[in-house]
Amino acid sequence: MKKFLVLLLVLSSAAMKAQDQTSLEKHYQAFYKQMRVQGDINGIIQALTHLNVIAPNTARKDTLAYIYSSNNQHMQALNLLGIERLEKDSDLAVQVKAISLKAIEQPKRALEHFEELAKRNPSAYLLYEVSDLKIVTGDNSGALVSIKEGQALTKADMKYAFYERQQPYEVALKSAFFHLEALVIYNTDKNRIKEAIALIDRALVLSPNFNLASLSKQALESRLVVPEETPKD
Repeated sequence: MKKFLVLLLVLSSAAMKAQDQTSLEKHYQAFYKQMRVQGDINGIIQALTHLNVIAPNTARKDTLAYIYSSNNQHMQALNLLGIERLEKDSDLAVQVKAISLKAIEQPKRALEHFEELAKRNPSAYLLYEVSDLKIVTGDNSGALVSIKEGQALTKADMKYAFYERQQPYEVALKSAFFHLEALVIYNTDKNRIKEAIALIDRALVLSPNFNLASLSKQALESRLVVPEETPKD
């Protein structure tokens, strides 16, 4: 009889615990929906964090990491997902790792994840990021291959945004690729500087507002100037 009572108490306790957990999960699901309606990012993060503790779920974890990354909380996103390249990762998780690692200036690690995204779903935009990061990490020959692949997928109406000025601006994606190609040509062979400038001119014809390309052109043109000889006595 005593054994039966102990078993009954254990089962009752387990049932109550499960019921409490279910109630909590429903509460935070409702809280999450309301925070989304209100556009309260901190509330959304709080709700998803509680839901991940109560009922761990990969999709929820990836969503929470995405929200962190979108809110420029890149370290929080990476602490949640890790930084390793994993085949089992969802496309969203790989995207968050790529963007967050680039944002915290870890180009080599970011490149791994952008390459994974481009392998899964090839696109001109992803290949632009891959090309840019290869240039940053010193892989000019690899960058040129990615640039050509990206150019083949680029359409005339595609745009790319730049943020090096206080006011962000957009240029034709074709222009952005011409600019990268110019940088690769110059980095590979300094004697091809005029060819690099010609490519930047093509970029500026398509996108006259391309400030970064204008700055690159000025920098290259300054290297074409031959210093005047000092007059001899």
